[in-house]
Amino acid sequence: MTAVDDARALLAAPAIGVWSAPGRANLIGEHTDYNEGFVFPFAIAQRTAAAVALRDDDVIRVRSTFSPDAVEVPLGELDARIAAGGLDWAGYPLGVAWALLREAPDATPRGVDIALASEVPVGAGLSSSAAIEGAVASALNDVWDAGLDRVALARVGRIAENDAVGAPTGIMDQMASMLGVADAVTFLDCRTLETRAVPLGFADAELSILVTDTLVEHAHSTGGYRERREACERGAAAFGVSSLRDLTVDDLARAEEILDDVTFRRVRHVVTENQRVLDTAAALDADGPSAIGELLVASHASMRDDFEISVPELDLAVETTLASGALGARMTGGGFGGAAIALIPTGLIPAATEAVLAAFAASGFRTPNIFTVTPSEGARRDA
Repeated sequence: MTAVDDARALLAAPAIGVWSAPGRANLIGEHTDYNEGFVFPFAIAQRTAAAVALRDDDVIRVRSTFSPDAVEVPLGELDARIAAGGLDWAGYPLGVAWALLREAPDATPRGVDIALASEVPVGAGLSSSAAIEGAVASALNDVWDAGLDRVALARVGRIAENDAVGAPTGIMDQMASMLGVADAVTFLDCRTLETRAVPLGFADAELSILVTDTLVEHAHSTGGYRERREACERGAAAFGVSSLRDLTVDDLARAEEILDDVTFRRVRHVVTENQRVLDTAAALDADGPSAIGELLVASHASMRDDFEISVPELDLAVETTLASGALGARMTGGGFGGAAIALIPTGLIPAATEAVLAAFAASGFRTPNIFTVTPSEGARRDA
């Protein structure tokens, strides 16, 4: 059964439609999005589905395969419930409803039942939250006649995540989930929200993306992520610019002079990561996917040493896949757990998988979940 089937089965009434949105993997460009920089994510085949039924009242009721408990809120009380917090997983779909009504004042809201089912691993750094947001936003956009385009729906998801859930993330995840293209990566300028689909050509190059989900769960609404964002804001303020997007590698010598060590290293990661995204896009255009491995490795080292968001399990996954023949590897997502990706010749996947499993067992780590991801299309109506 697919997520679409599971969502439909979970719904207590006949569905008027089922919408879905994918998780995402980020090829390169971490913690650059909220600094108005550049990112390079792609939508994955694993999706979250939202089945919707109409109600005769003004209540929005959400339930999911994540929890046995349904949550009901009258539409007129959404503001108060969001402000009160404590909604747990329901904060994502209810936050989307709340944000969509703010962004589309001409919408015609009505009561709905929403049932959610997901194939995207939770806490793996593959943005299960953006998949929820994209599926629900796409559904309510149609059902409530909101008339928002895909970029506007990505903004709705970000508002839900930032203001309803309290996770200070950027817009990369939502844009990737909404705008994904099969066999392509999305080059996104997070300042202008301009995008370009860059073909990957993995199949022709006989390459794949292997994901090692360490099963070390992270939470963006907790302190580590927020502290990194605040350090970036301090660095920008010291230079009198609106964001670190306005700095280049040439500014780093001055940054080291005027910033404390920790803030400097946070700034150095963002500035060099922006350059790595630009270099990756250029390498893909000129030479194809085989040319980007060293950039992925450098990105991981920067996140490990300068931004300090890796964990031993992620480092081991990266080291082991590289030793098993991967061209490049890095942690992906917000860090403090989650997943690592490896760009690897397809024929080496079985041996690399065994090597990672053995390395984790030898280190006493929890057995990871290892699988491949395929660049896939973004949010859609499935039924």
